Amino acid sequence: MSEEEKLLKDAKKLPWEDRLAHKNWKVRNDANIDLAALCDSITDPKDPRIRELGHFFKKTVADSNAPVQDKALDALIAYLKAADADAGRFAKEVCDAIVAKCLTGRPKTVEKAQMVFMLWVELEAMDAFLDAMEKAIKNKVAKAVVPAIDVMFQALSEFGSKVVPPKRILKMLPELFDHQDQNVRASSKGLTLELCRWIGRDPVKSILFEKMRDTMKKELEAELANVTGTAKPTRKIRSEQDKEPEQEVAAEAAGSGPSEESAAEVPQEIDEYELVDPVDILTPLEKSGFWNGVKATKWSERKDAVAELTKLASTRRIAPGDFTEICRTLKKLITDVNIAVAVEAVQALGNLASGLRTNFSASSRFVLPVLLEKLKEKKPTMTEALSNTLQAMHKAGCLTLADIVEDVKAAVKNKVPLVRSLTLNWVTHCVETSNKAIILKVHKDYVPICMECLNDGTPDVRDAAFSVLAAIAKMVGMRPLEKSLEKLDDVRRKKLSEMIGISGGGASTTGGSAIPSSGGTASSVEASDGGFVRRSAASMLSGKKPVAAAPAAKKVASAKTGGGKKADGPAQTKKAAEPEDVEPSEMTLEEIESRIGSLIQVDTAKLKSTAWKERLEEITKLKEDIQALQELDQSVEILTRLVCTVPGWNEKNVQVQQQVIEIVTHIASTASKFPKKCVVLCISGICERVADIKTRVQAMKCLTTFSEAVGPGFIFERMFKIMKEHKNPKVLSEGLLWMVSAVEDFGVTHLKLKDLIDFCKDTGLQSSAAATRNATIKLIGALHKFVGPDIKAFLSDVKPALLSAVEAECEKNPFEGAAAAKKTVKVSDCAPSGSGGGLDGLPREDISAKITPALLKGLESSDWKMRLESIEAVNKIVEEANKRIQPTGTVELFGALRARLYDSNKNLIITTLTCISGLASAMGAAVEKSSKGILSDVLKCLGDNKKHMRESALAALDSWVAATHLDKMVPYITTSLTDAKLGAEGRKDLFDWLSRQLTGIAEFPDAIQLLRPVAAAMTDKSVDVRKAAETFFGEIVRVCGPEMVMKNVRDIQGPALAIVLERMKSHGAVADVHESVKTTAPSWQAAKTKVGKSNGYGSKPGSRAVSSRGVAAKGSKPEPIMSVQDINIQSQALLNVKDSNKDERERIVVRRFKFEELRLEQIQDLENDLMKYFREDLHRRLLSTDFKKQVDGIEMLQKALPSIAKEIIEVLDILLKWFVLRFCESNTSCLLKVLEFLPELFDTLRNENYSMNEAEASIFLPCLVEKTGHNIEKLREKLRELMKQIIQSYSAAKTFPYILEGLRSRNNRTKIECTDLVGFLLDNHYTEISGQLKNLQIVASLTAERDGELRKAALNCFASGYKILGDDIWKYVGKVNEAQRSMLDEKFKWKFREMEKRKEGKPGETRAALRRSVRENGSDVAEQSGEVTRSMSGPVFSREMYAPQEPQMERHPLSRPSGGVIGPTDWNEALDIITYGSPEQSVEGMKVVCHELAAASNDPEGSLMDDLVKDADKLVSCLAAKVAKTFDFSLMGASSRSCKYVLNTLMQTFQNKRLAHAVNVRTLDNLITELLLWLLDERVPRMDDGSQLLKALNVLMLKILDNAERTSSFVVLISLLKPLDPSRWPAPPSNESFATRNSKFSELVVKCLIKLTKVLQNTIYEVDLDRILQSIHVYLQDLGMEEIRRRAGADDKPLRMVKTVLHELVKLRGTAIKGHLSMVPIDMEPQPIILAYIDLNLQTLAAARMLTPAGPVGQTHWGDSMANNPMPATHSADAQLKQELSAIFKKIGDKQTCSIGLYELYRITQLYPQVDIFSQLQNASEAFRTYIREGLAQMEKNAAAAGGRTPSSVPMMPTPPPSALNLSSPKLGHLSPVNTNHNNTLNEGRSSVVVNTNFTLPPSSYAEDDQRNIDRFQSGGVSSGIDAIRERMKNMQLTTTEAHIQQTNGSLNSEHQSSHISNPAAATDEGIMHSMIQRNHLQSGQGQGQVSFDVTDVEQSSEVSQSMSGLVFSRENYAPLEPHMERHPLMPPSGGVINMANRFILYTD
Repeated sequence: MSEEEKLLKDAKKLPWEDRLAHKNWKVRNDANIDLAALCDSITDPKDPRIRELGHFFKKTVADSNAPVQDKALDALIAYLKAADADAGRFAKEVCDAIVAKCLTGRPKTVEKAQMVFMLWVELEAMDAFLDAMEKAIKNKVAKAVVPAIDVMFQALSEFGSKVVPPKRILKMLPELFDHQDQNVRASSKGLTLELCRWIGRDPVKSILFEKMRDTMKKELEAELANVTGTAKPTRKIRSEQDKEPEQEVAAEAAGSGPSEESAAEVPQEIDEYELVDPVDILTPLEKSGFWNGVKATKWSERKDAVAELTKLASTRRIAPGDFTEICRTLKKLITDVNIAVAVEAVQALGNLASGLRTNFSASSRFVLPVLLEKLKEKKPTMTEALSNTLQAMHKAGCLTLADIVEDVKAAVKNKVPLVRSLTLNWVTHCVETSNKAIILKVHKDYVPICMECLNDGTPDVRDAAFSVLAAIAKMVGMRPLEKSLEKLDDVRRKKLSEMIGISGGGASTTGGSAIPSSGGTASSVEASDGGFVRRSAASMLSGKKPVAAAPAAKKVASAKTGGGKKADGPAQTKKAAEPEDVEPSEMTLEEIESRIGSLIQVDTAKLKSTAWKERLEEITKLKEDIQALQELDQSVEILTRLVCTVPGWNEKNVQVQQQVIEIVTHIASTASKFPKKCVVLCISGICERVADIKTRVQAMKCLTTFSEAVGPGFIFERMFKIMKEHKNPKVLSEGLLWMVSAVEDFGVTHLKLKDLIDFCKDTGLQSSAAATRNATIKLIGALHKFVGPDIKAFLSDVKPALLSAVEAECEKNPFEGAAAAKKTVKVSDCAPSGSGGGLDGLPREDISAKITPALLKGLESSDWKMRLESIEAVNKIVEEANKRIQPTGTVELFGALRARLYDSNKNLIITTLTCISGLASAMGAAVEKSSKGILSDVLKCLGDNKKHMRESALAALDSWVAATHLDKMVPYITTSLTDAKLGAEGRKDLFDWLSRQLTGIAEFPDAIQLLRPVAAAMTDKSVDVRKAAETFFGEIVRVCGPEMVMKNVRDIQGPALAIVLERMKSHGAVADVHESVKTTAPSWQAAKTKVGKSNGYGSKPGSRAVSSRGVAAKGSKPEPIMSVQDINIQSQALLNVKDSNKDERERIVVRRFKFEELRLEQIQDLENDLMKYFREDLHRRLLSTDFKKQVDGIEMLQKALPSIAKEIIEVLDILLKWFVLRFCESNTSCLLKVLEFLPELFDTLRNENYSMNEAEASIFLPCLVEKTGHNIEKLREKLRELMKQIIQSYSAAKTFPYILEGLRSRNNRTKIECTDLVGFLLDNHYTEISGQLKNLQIVASLTAERDGELRKAALNCFASGYKILGDDIWKYVGKVNEAQRSMLDEKFKWKFREMEKRKEGKPGETRAALRRSVRENGSDVAEQSGEVTRSMSGPVFSREMYAPQEPQMERHPLSRPSGGVIGPTDWNEALDIITYGSPEQSVEGMKVVCHELAAASNDPEGSLMDDLVKDADKLVSCLAAKVAKTFDFSLMGASSRSCKYVLNTLMQTFQNKRLAHAVNVRTLDNLITELLLWLLDERVPRMDDGSQLLKALNVLMLKILDNAERTSSFVVLISLLKPLDPSRWPAPPSNESFATRNSKFSELVVKCLIKLTKVLQNTIYEVDLDRILQSIHVYLQDLGMEEIRRRAGADDKPLRMVKTVLHELVKLRGTAIKGHLSMVPIDMEPQPIILAYIDLNLQTLAAARMLTPAGPVGQTHWGDSMANNPMPATHSADAQLKQELSAIFKKIGDKQTCSIGLYELYRITQLYPQVDIFSQLQNASEAFRTYIREGLAQMEKNAAAAGGRTPSSVPMMPTPPPSALNLSSPKLGHLSPVNTNHNNTLNEGRSSVVVNTNFTLPPSSYAEDDQRNIDRFQSGGVSSGIDAIRERMKNMQLTTTEAHIQQTNGSLNSEHQSSHISNPAAATDEGIMHSMIQRNHLQSGQGQGQVSFDVTDVEQSSEVSQSMSGLVFSRENYAPLEPHMERHPLMPPSGGVINMANRFILYTD
């Protein structure tokens, strides 16, 4: 005994757990085998061993050894077969182990695993099974997912939806639809189709389709069309199997008939309602504002609210809840006066009923009376809605007939007939849709109602009552109604009987047709005991296998037969046999004997004898008798039935079998018509006989005879079914071999090739028997002989090994075409079966149903992915049709595909070309008519510069020529070759392709159409095109013949003719054509007189002349003729410019700087123009291909040049084009002559005072610049000199862009020459190009080139610039690296030394001297224009660079020249481009806007600024909308250039206060929101130049806060403190909630408000307090007191900020704040929240003695605040007065608020006359006291003039107070704390004219509403007082200047002293006054009684201004809003709102 055997023997003694876990795999394997045997031996499911063994399997099935795992699965299968449902306790663990380890194993392992799952389902472990499937489908390996789907498919298919719940499977499917593996998607589609069979299509569609991609939907829609019949379980669970024997015994005892069996077979109906999860609609309904909406006064709001409910309730299943209140509301709305609201309410009730079903019963009964009453409404919309809702309530089970009896009784008594009739109609519907049991219960209640209504006076009501009675009678019969109907008269009884009869007939018909089409299937015992048959879900798809119900069982078949028999009579009149005629009916032997009668004598007893000899003897005799019969036609069927019955096809004796077959063969061959019924009777037996070698010959002969009788198509079709289902593989293999012989005998004409090929693929090639596969391959080979290689397209999914065998067989049977059949079919009605096939007989599929509107729409989608999916869907349709399609319905498809050939996505074009190629191959010749000329569009794709694109186009042409023929394509190709857009590479490829096509053709006359385009191509400038054209020309001559070519040669003109004639020499045809030319032209003179009129290819005179020239050019003999001709035409003018039309030619010239070679059509136009305007001898020379002739032509022009200067000007553009052509050909001799002639030409033009225009320059200069880099030095020198000459004569500024474009050339020599030319321009023409110097960046970039000569040239160029500009040259260098900067620096130092040596002065002096000279001459036009252009020019060329250099530009429209970059021409066009253009296009519009803004800023008070102010809001609105688009555009990877432009344009707009103030609130809201959102966006720093963009956003935001209208800013920012709508965010948050993002946004808004609030003390009279208070009121009211209390505890920053703003307003305005509540509804109840906060602030500030006094507290308009405010009693009036005086003096010291300060001081003197204000000014300067004294005196005069009243307007002081005028100190900027432009401030400070009069006045009386006085303020009311004060102040300043200057300087500390002495401004009045204030501040104390004129606030403001001019706000300035604010309970703590990331505004370091 070996070691291994010993080990195995010893292991058998071990316990099971040890054996199954043994380390030796053979031991484990042996243990699993023993375990399987043990389980097989268990017969009792309750055996205790079953429970003991169950827990082993979770480990054994997970064994790592594959063979052991297989045996473990075998053991598990045996175990599950022995167990019962109790074993389900182990199901979860075992299923999980199988999912984890077995589904990715070997195919056999997977099959066993699937069998295990099926057994678990049989054992009712459904939950464990589906849990395991949910895990399996999530496996990352697709190989494991497909078996899981297949096993679910098989479980559902076999056990049905009652055992396998569809709901869980439906939940799994959506994620499978989008799986990346196509097999998984195919399987999931198959599973979906199986679900449709069980639960219906509609539920599956409604649940799954909304979760699918469109492509998947289309595919499934197509597949669903193939789902037929209903499904029925074929396998039962174990518990039902156990009960089955008992049921069978009981059934036999009871004798149950077939009706019961068929009743049991009715499939289970699945309610879609149960498949979906309930949806809660109450919560979203609450949030939608439903309750407020239904109470609204506007009908539209009510309708919208109910519509929202309707929409929510439209879900399939609604979660139960309390809908009582909703129903009450809807009940009221049903009677709404507005019909639309009522209809919407009715529809909502219907939806609720459908979604809630029985949960809505009570509510339905509640609203039913109102609904029935509302039926009186005659509007169709209402009637329809009511009917639908009532029917939905009944259908959903909310109402039953028993529930509604009383309501119906009341409704039929309604006085409106419409209510009565419609109610009865509804009752009819309810009766028809209820079951019989319910009607039996309630008919006694309804019949009396109907009987009463039969007497109604309205016919509609009577008819409705009849309908109810008929419906009841139909359900329960007439017997229960007899007593009730006795009272009816005869007429009514007859009418009712007729209605019932019609109904009954209809019912019976319906019932008869409702027989299920699916029949019985294999029993469950067979399914469980037999071998496991693995089925794939993908097999459900139409490409795999047609989906149909199971085969019909015998009982159903017999029923069908009976039906067919009844219908036999009428069917006989039809020519085509009906399906019923094919199926034979059953007939007993007795019937056969009786019908055979005396025809022949037959002893059936002998035929049934058990002795074979007797049977043989009798059958031999029968055969002889039948053969002796003369007429068989009448008895064919009965004789066939006889031999099929006795001895029958079950005969065992071979000799008897042979005789039977021979009898049948004789009958079939002898009878004139052999019925198909007889074939059906025999075919099954004959097929079995074919499998037997002893009877094979006879059987095959019989089948051939059948084929002759009824056609091979019918025989094949019947054999398919038999061979598929037969268990004997010989039947299949031998049947296939007979089919091979049948194909060879009959051909394929009568066969359905698709069915035959599918049978071969799905059955023959899939067979496990080698003989069957070989026979199938032979059959395919036989088919190949008749149909050709296209058959292989149908076999694409066959395994490679089989495919190679098939191909080998096809090679043995080469395609022979449609050969004549060896045998014929007798029957005349056997038409060919190859429907839709072509000449090859292969079928073509009609795909029109698959080309859906959705597919065509997808091809036009804006999403490229959707377009790609649609194209792929078309490819898939063609693939599924086996690349054989019919043209039906493809016209629209080609139309849609045509558009895709012009797609912006090049990859999609390539895919479309592939698709078109496939369609052409699949459609064949029919594609020509269906394609609608798409071939021309395919040919255009050859013009693409991508090789891959051209290859795809050529592949499409290959497919096209294979499908149609080349002659059909020639017209399209001819047109394409003349298309200028077909580039050189495309023409070359097309000629090569044409040459390949003609290579195999001997004769092709249509090719002559291509002669003209090929001749033109032979003169092409591309060498490759010329070569390809010449090759193709040779092919044309070969296939058309030289004679035909020579006949058509006259259509050719120009140089092409000479080339054609040259090529024709080899064919001996030149002499003939020369003779023909001579005969067609009678004299040279005739040609000469007409040549001037030739202008195109079609001009015969021109053609003749050119032909003559072409022949003479190469021949030796014609040369004297040509010279004679020259002599004869000497008398003509060299140029004929009579009809020149130069303007028209220039109009079509495309202006561009970059050089592009002339296209073919341009060359042709040039030839025509030369022939038209140049003398014949000249144009023949110029158009010659011989360079010597060209040189002669130039010499002719050169000699005549001085005398034809004016004519030359007329045709200069033509001549320059010809020179360009010569430059492109690069013949050195010709070029030298050209370069000799051109300088003379330009000199002549200069002498004529003519300069090239833009069109001529754009023709010539790009080429000239490009060719300056010629490789021959001599030519380069000449070109260099020519360029300098052109610069002198044309214009340096206009030439400069062309030279700059040369810097981008690919030729290094060209770059070097252009760089030298730039240096030349700087040296000699600096003033002309000064506006374009920014483009020197391009030259600077060349310093990094590898070429040393190029670097040297660039450095020399900058050295020239350095000489002129000095260090300013660095401005134009742009971005360079350190190495480049170092090189430039060294070069500049060298240049500096060189200039010193040569004593040329210092760098930059040249420009300075130029500027001085220009200023001295009073004009700076050149420099000005340069500066303007420099400000506008960017890194790209723009139209502005080349504008006429004028000092001033007007606005509407802007003057701009044509040419250059295309951009807007005026302001409005610019705004349109910004609004509607792409981000890149809008940049051009923004350039124009910036230019206009810059021009307007130079004249702030001009008309241009007034015009801009009108459009300011529109401009900012456009830009605000563009911000998001530009940033989104940049985030997709584009440059941030457009972002910078839009931010810069906004910055320029908001730098001007007039423009900023013109922006309205809504626009400002949009802009601020957008900017803050992008500041918060985390993606911005990752953008191109992201950090710069953040800085720009910061600065722009600060500028808006500075200059925008303050009130609007406050209103916008306060409104933005509310949570922002999520839709306004630029992108969804990645990892933050919207609450977090809103919090950050609010913090930014708070910081902006802090900035505005900080300076509120200085701007209090500039803002509209009423609007600000209104916005605060709205904010507080929206929050509500409860939310305010909650937020107060949570330290909410937005709320704290609002309180802070309100606190500051109250502090600054005191009790007068109550006079600004005009926009707050103070009378509302409850009282507005803001009032309480105002009172609280007043009290708090008064207690803290911080309230700014505003006069005596009086009665306000909402209450007496005197009673509530104890302020006067709590603090000293003197202290408060001093505080107010101190504040007023500060205002007087500020330039902007000085007038207001004086006004308030005057008010104080009037209110407190006893106070001596000048005692407070003891330490102030005399000038300041004088200023105040004079101001008060003027106020007094104004008051007296107004009749003693306080003036309502403030006089404007012409000179601000002293403190406002001195801005010379660098420490003190403008007093506005939000100003950032210090230069503008200085200018403003020096101006004594600009006075701001736009401010809000303080109140004239503290007890009055001061706002009314403000509105009445008129700035011009006191002009006389202003003038007086202005004059007096001027005199006072002049007299006090000298007296105080020393005192001022001595009083200040050294720092201030030095600053004022060094600054000339210190000597002015402004400096003196500022110094005085400084001194007063330094000397004053802070004690009581002294008013301190403190300037620290001014200094602080200056610091704030400086901080704001930076990029971020600092905490030091804005943490505490004010010192006293920190002490107030409403205020945030210091720095409390400053806490954000450091890249945002208002942020700390």
